[in-house]
Amino acid sequence: MSAIRVITVGGEYGSGRAEIAREAARVLGWNLVDKSLLDAIARTAHVDPELARRYDERVDSWLHRLRKALWHGGHEGVPSSSEADFDADALAALARRVIAEAANQGSCVIVGRGGQCILQGRPDVLHVFVYAPRRERIERIRREQGPKAEAEELMDASDRRREIYIRRNFGQEWTDPHLYDLMLCSSIGEAAAVAAILAAAGSPKP
Repeated sequence: MSAIRVITVGGEYGSGRAEIAREAARVLGWNLVDKSLLDAIARTAHVDPELARRYDERVDSWLHRLRKALWHGGHEGVPSSSEADFDADALAALARRVIAEAANQGSCVIVGRGGQCILQGRPDVLHVFVYAPRRERIERIRREQGPKAEAEELMDASDRRREIYIRRNFGQEWTDPHLYDLMLCSSIGEAAAVAAILAAAGSPKP
């Protein structure tokens, strides 16, 4: 078995996947490819980072894709170099390139953006999915967003966007266990979750 050089972390909104990924990267001394991915994409596409965040893990509407196909002869997913043409398809195409390059360099933990699909089949990558009971996810969202946040609606909408993003861009089902090497319930606690990931990656526990 090849040594693990990259870990991808997907998961449900509010499951704590970002915190677990961040801690795993810290313990390993690896780079964390999370929100920094959007900044890298924005620089590559020469667009405002806020525009990249607007399209993060989303898909374009059917009408938008139809209009783009009519204007560009049907060539979708071509990275753009202008804000006028930049959309969710352009971001997804650039994310593939950035994630693949990050994996080639190694020593990184990649959060979301289809990393489990882009790097599927590579023996040096460990794919992790983090989930949690609905009640715990709602509580976590309210702690982060404030007690008045519409946590349940936000949670369901975010999960749905991730599901559609993976299906449209990769033809896969987001929660398919066959996409992952390890599926963790964050109820076991952040430290235990990180320890499990590091053990699966062949690294000593923190």
